[in-house]
Amino acid sequence: MRILVVEDYTPLRHSLTRGLREAGYAVDAVADGEHGLAYIEAGAYDLIVLDIMLPVIDGLTLLRSLRAKRRPDRVLLLTAKDSVTDRVGGLDLGADDYLVKPFAFEELLARVRVLVRRGYDKSSPTIRIADLEIDTAARRVRRGSRDVELTAREYSILEFLAHRAGHVVTRDEIWESIYDFESEHGSNVVDVYVGYLRRKLELAGEPRLIRTRRGLGYVLDGEE
Repeated sequence: MRILVVEDYTPLRHSLTRGLREAGYAVDAVADGEHGLAYIEAGAYDLIVLDIMLPVIDGLTLLRSLRAKRRPDRVLLLTAKDSVTDRVGGLDLGADDYLVKPFAFEELLARVRVLVRRGYDKSSPTIRIADLEIDTAARRVRRGSRDVELTAREYSILEFLAHRAGHVVTRDEIWESIYDFESEHGSNVVDVYVGYLRRKLELAGEPRLIRTRRGLGYVLDGEE
């Protein structure tokens, strides 16, 4: 899942970027609204974490611009202001959620997970495909009666495929969901990670879950 952080306070921007990446998200981060708008127009994000008090273009002006263009981007506002008027104003402009500084990083992560699920019209944190169960809140995976241990990157790819279960997902779509703009595109990185997933998810005798569509990409489903 890909996230854009727009935050001008450098220590917070760096800590959010580091923490979200450690949680398995692809993260781009910028320090002002002008660069934020440029990044939004250049790429697709599952979520925008947007500070209100920004230089050049402030967060509410940026949000107003996105909604005027009818963009569906999910936006989590960050602010040091805790008045009801400020919260209502941001939500009325089209923010999906609102978090007041200072906040616990664990709370931000929980809100991120909820907003990502909402983007795929899923209210439950659990995704089930055949005998595969993915708990997106706890980031745990089970197949049948066994737990499946995945790295953060492997889990991110699996969740990305699971949200699109039954549909072909291209290699470029997978790449863009798990790497930021600064990452160097590797020709076979996605194939390598899908191979890792298959070895962990599809032990001997277990039906296949991830299928290759030659020339197109991959599809996760529970069909025999």
